[in-house]
Amino acid sequence: MPSSSFGASLATPKLNVAIDTGNPFLNVTVDGFLKIGTVAATKSLAEDAYHIVKGGNFSGRKIEHSLKKMCKEGAYWGTVAGIYVGMEYGMERVRGTHDWKNAMLGGALTGALISAASNKSKDNVVIDAIAGGAIATASTFLNYLI
Repeated sequence: MPSSSFGASLATPKLNVAIDTGNPFLNVTVDGFLKIGTVAATKSLAEDAYHIVKGGNFSGRKIEHSLKKMCKEGAYWGTVAGIYVGMEYGMERVRGTHDWKNAMLGGALTGALISAASNKSKDNVVIDAIAGGAIATASTFLNYLI
């Protein structure tokens, strides 16, 4: 009885840019900032390009607004990612172990710092710390499953 099969694989291209600051903590933080900042800027650019093309209005003002928004989004999300990655790396170094607790503590501290820097109330800082820890922990567990 004849049988046939089909096999394929899909691999995404990877581009790694390494910036050596001479400090492993700063290396990880800058790497997180650049990677996530680039993703956020690209997402913002794609959204705005869609709206510009859909509206048919290619004015200089709209393009300038898109570029400003792209830079703001990239800087904001890059900063959040850099803080998180740096906190997680710092927790790993301080605790001397690599486990999900580093992600939880790093996420909680990142949520609290970003919330406090946004001049939110004490209750919101606590809520954002809990949310940051929960999200980072869930993300870590999902990475183990996939």
